[in-house]
Parts: sequence; structure tokens; C-alpha cells
Amino acid sequence: MTRRATLATILCLFLMSNAQADGAITRLITKSDKLRLDQYEVTRTSAVDAARKGGGSGDVEQLNGILAKPTLAFSEGFDMVGNWQCRTIKLGKQPPLTIYDWFRCRVTDDGSGWTLEKVSGSQRTKGRFYTESDKRLTYLGVGYVAGEKPKRYGVTPDSDQAGYAYRTGKDEFRIEFPAPARESVLDIIELKR
Repeated sequence: MTRRATLATILCLFLMSNAQADGAITRLITKSDKLRLDQYEVTRTSAVDAARKGGGSGDVEQLNGILAKPTLAFSEGFDMVGNWQCRTIKLGKQPPLTIYDWFRCRVTDDGSGWTLEKVSGSQRTKGRFYTESDKRLTYLGVGYVAGEKPKRYGVTPDSDQAGYAYRTGKDEFRIEFPAPARESVLDIIELKR
């Protein structure tokens, strides 16, 4: 009987931990960000089409190279913690494609998961990753300008950010932000060691 009770307790704890992990993001994500992520595929397709049609040939070639990279599992020996080079790519609107220079980002692990902060450049981001599947993470964060203190996620819709992260190489990943508050239809932050 003791063994059966122990197994039941372990099973119950396992189910509770999975429910908490899956439920954390549903308690945090704003309605507008949930809608943005629900429409991700349509938004992404529109933005990529506009960028390919209206972007300069060199920029379009770089974009195609970024998007052609395979998505890999995050669980296969990938440690996101550390310093990264990062750049932003803006797709859609005017201009239809802009690829910025490389800046610095840092990923830390506070014991409850990975957090990202862009630490150089004028436009910054700070936020946390949530596991959606082995090949896709959800990022919830805030955008802010260098010199300002970042607001807390969920306080100001204009600063809230939501996107999907994909591992694209041994030391590479990217985050795609559908329908950001300003300047574009889709933002991509590409990160590499």
C-alpha cells in the first residue's frame, strides 16, 4: 500500500508540474499578444512576401538565407546562456526590408528559465522564453529605448513583445515577432555566438 501511495504521489506531482509549466504563459500573455501569435502564419507570410518583392537584392538574399535554416530541437545539447551577437530585421511596411547591424545580447537563466536582454544599440528588448515544443519557444518581453528602464510585460501594449524562437544551428537561434507595435509587419532578431 505504501508503494502504491508513493507512486500515486509521484504521478500527481508530475501532472501538476506539467500543468504549471503549460499554464504559466496563459496567465501572463495579454489578449493582444495572444491574437498576434494566433495570426502568426498569415502575418509572417505577408511580411516575407512584401520584403522579397520590395527589398534590395542583397538584403533579400540575406533574408532568404536566414529563413532557409532548419529548425532544430532546443533539447539537443543547446545552452542558450551567455553572450550573443544579435541583429534585427524588419519586414513589411516602408521600407519593406531593413537589416540592421550586429549588436550585443545576453541570455541568462534565473532558475526558472531563460531570459534575454539586448544590451547595446538604441532599440532594446528584455523578456523571458516559455517552452511551447522542443522546436519552438514563445518569447514574451518588452521593447524599450536605451537609457530608459524597461517596463514590466503586460503594463503597456506599445512596449509588449511576443514572438516565437527557433534554434537554427549549433550556436544560432532567431525570434520572430508578428505585428510589432511599430515600423514593420514582422521583426526578426537573429542571434549567433
